Amino acid sequence: MNTEIKVRLDKYLWSIRIYKTRSQAGNAIDSGKVKMNGNSLKASHIVKPEEEYFINTKEKKWKIKVIAVLEKRMKATDVAPFYKDLTPPEEIERIKMKSLTFYNSANKYEDKSGRPTKKNRRMLDDIIDQN
Repeated sequence: MNTEIKVRLDKYLWSIRIYKTRSQAGNAIDSGKVKMNGNSLKASHIVKPEEEYFINTKEKKWKIKVIAVLEKRMKATDVAPFYKDLTPPEEIERIKMKSLTFYNSANKYEDKSGRPTKKNRRMLDDIIDQN
C-alpha cells in the first residue's frame, strides 16, 4: 500500500497559506506566476518534497522549498514545518522599504499641514476670483 500523499500544486499553495483561496492559487498558476526551474506549471502538478517553486504574488516574490506535503489548511503557525522560505534578502529588504515609505506621512505633504480645509478652499477661491 502506497502511503505517499499526492497533492495538487494549487491545493498545496492554498494549504500553506500563500494564497487565500484555492481558485486564486489556480489562477496564479494558470497565468504563469508559479514556476519551477523557470518553467510554468499546471495546477494539477503533483507536489513532491525537495521541489523548489518561484511564486510571484502582489506582496512578495517567494522562493520556497517543499519540506513535506500538506493537503489540509492549518493555522499559520502550524504550516511552518511544511515548507522553507528561500526568498532572497534583496526582496525582503524591498518589502521593508516599501512598508516604511507607506507609513511615513512626511512623503505625502512636505509642510505636514495636510489637505486644505473648507475654509482654506473658500479663501483660495476668493483669491482666484479677484484676479
